[in-house]
Amino acid sequence: MTSTTESKISESGIPLAELIAHFREKCKVCGHHRIMHNDLGSCEGVMNKPCSSGCDHFDPE
Repeated sequence: MTSTTESKISESGIPLAELIAHFREKCKVCGHHRIMHNDLGSCEGVMNKPCSSGCDHFDPE
């Protein structure tokens, strides 16, 4: 993590454990974690495997 990002997180007052839990949530549509979805909500898949579900928005389980 860059120092800028670390600073933003610490200034936000959100505990790191809460952020981790947020990004570990899975999507009902494709089953991938929130971190695998881009800023528009589309799933980009895992590692070198693109998501083949056609998921275009994150819908938490």
